[in-house]
Amino acid sequence: MAKKLHNEIGLAQNFLANPNLVRSMVSASSISGIDIVYEIGPGHGIITAELARTARRVMAVEIDPLLVRELHERFLDVRNVHIIEGNFLRYRIKDEEYKIFANIPYNSTAEIMRKILYMAPGPSEAYLIMQREAAQKFAGLPRETQFSILAKPLYSMQILRNLQRTDFTPIPGVESVLLHVRKRRPPLIGEQDLSLYRNFVHYGFGRWRRNLKSSFKPVFSYEQWKRLSRDLRFRSEAAPSELTFEQWLGLFDFFRQTIVRR
Repeated sequence: MAKKLHNEIGLAQNFLANPNLVRSMVSASSISGIDIVYEIGPGHGIITAELARTARRVMAVEIDPLLVRELHERFLDVRNVHIIEGNFLRYRIKDEEYKIFANIPYNSTAEIMRKILYMAPGPSEAYLIMQREAAQKFAGLPRETQFSILAKPLYSMQILRNLQRTDFTPIPGVESVLLHVRKRRPPLIGEQDLSLYRNFVHYGFGRWRRNLKSSFKPVFSYEQWKRLSRDLRFRSEAAPSELTFEQWLGLFDFFRQTIVRR
C-alpha cells in the first residue's frame, strides 16, 4: 500500500471518485459504439469502466505496473478493454481514427497536450480533465497565448465543465475542468503553410519587443501595419496576446499573400 501511494503521488495522479459524475461526462461526449477511445492514465479504471459501456474499443495506457496489474484483474472478462503498460508520451498510436478521454496527470499536462495536438495521426476529438489554468492557456482564455495561437488552425478547444476538488481523491490543491479538443476538418491553414505559420507566430511572440508593431517592423511597412490594424481592428501598439486568433490569421494571410509571394 505504501509503495502504491508513493507511485500515485510521484505521478501527480488525482483520481475521480464518483462513477455518476464520470457517467454524465461520457454521456455528454460524442463517444459512441463505433469509436476507438484511448485513455491516458486510467488509474483504478473508473473512467475505463464507463468507456467500456459506450465505445467499441477502449485502449487504456497506464505507466504504473501496480495499477496495470489491478486493471488487468478488473477488466479480465471485458472484451473491448485493452490494458497497455507504458508511457503514453512514448506510445505510438496506430489507429487512423480514434478519440481520447482521460483524466491526465497534472505534471505531464503540457507534454501530453503537445503530443495530442501534433502527433500523426491526431485524435478526431479529445476530452481531457486537467488543471483549470492549463486549460485556459491552451484554449486562449481570457486572452490568447502562443500555445493557443499555434494550435487553433488544427483544433478548436472549449472548456465544457468545471469540476469540484472533492470530485477527486486525493483532493487536489487546484481547480479542474473538462477540456474538449476537436480536430478541424479541413484545417484552417494547409499543411504546406503550417511551418511558415508557426515561424510567423514564434517571431511575433518571441522578439522581446514591447508590442507587435516593434516585433514586425522588419516585416511590415508603416503603411501596411497601419492598414492591418485598422482592417483587423486591433490597436497599433497591441501586444501579441491582445490579438484574437482570427486577427492572427488575418495578419498571417496578409503576410503569406503579400510579403512571401510577391
